Amino acid sequence: MITTDKALSYQLTETAQHLMVSQWAMIWRRFRRNAAGVCGLTVVCILTLLAVSVPAFIPYNRAIDQDLASALEGPSLAHPFGVDELGRDLADRILWGSRLSLMAGVVAVTISLSIGTLLGVTSGFYGGRADAVIMRIMDVMLAVPSILLALAIVSVRGAGITNAMVAVGIAAVPGYARLLRSVVLGVRELDFVLAARCLGQTSPGIIWRHIMPNAMGPVIVRSTLGVSEAILATAALGFLGLGSRPPVPEWGAMLSGARDYVSSAPLVVAVPGLAIAVTVLAFNLAGDGLRDALDPLSQAGRR
Repeated sequence: MITTDKALSYQLTETAQHLMVSQWAMIWRRFRRNAAGVCGLTVVCILTLLAVSVPAFIPYNRAIDQDLASALEGPSLAHPFGVDELGRDLADRILWGSRLSLMAGVVAVTISLSIGTLLGVTSGFYGGRADAVIMRIMDVMLAVPSILLALAIVSVRGAGITNAMVAVGIAAVPGYARLLRSVVLGVRELDFVLAARCLGQTSPGIIWRHIMPNAMGPVIVRSTLGVSEAILATAALGFLGLGSRPPVPEWGAMLSGARDYVSSAPLVVAVPGLAIAVTVLAFNLAGDGLRDALDPLSQAGRR
């Protein structure tokens, strides 16, 4: 009897794994049919590859060394995007800035996702007083625009790229918490969760084995879009002088330093601005493609 139970359990596990692989293969097929999503994901992959590999072919000192004699020179073979107001190569600074901007987006989303998941799952699964307290705190945070909340946090902790990432991550927590709560409220009443309760599984076990796998779709989509929001917010803080400190090549700080030359040397402003715009657009397109692939009904509804 024990052997039979083990064999049945093994077969069920194999079947579940096969269904999961088939489901992800179907999602990938749907995603590939979305030209905009594929384009966005391709750009994201290229940017990530450049950000990871840039130290191998561009020394960091090339992005910060000044040459005032060549300040604001236009594009050339040596400087494809020209140089900034202090004679620093714009192409080198953009590539090194991509490391900082992508890291800021990923770190901020990791912070907001970790805290938001904990609060949202606790609120949605247990309900009662915990739900009331957590959601009222989230409502208070949502009453303040996220950029103002990030500004307040940076003002308390002090300027710097690390504090900017933490501030942007904390400001985005309510969105993730409310998303996870709404997903958990729907999943916890499904039959397989009720069956797990009847079989005596503990609440943490139910959350980990049954709730979280069913919440992965919305979380992945929200996290992808959240990276673009975090990059934009970090750049805004850098533009206001609350992010990275000079001479660190960060896109928002580069925009801030070049704003006085928008008429005399527009390329100095356009290059970091386009870098931010292209990166944010790529993550948004990839996120939209993932949403349509994970939930085909949403795409049909928009049509």
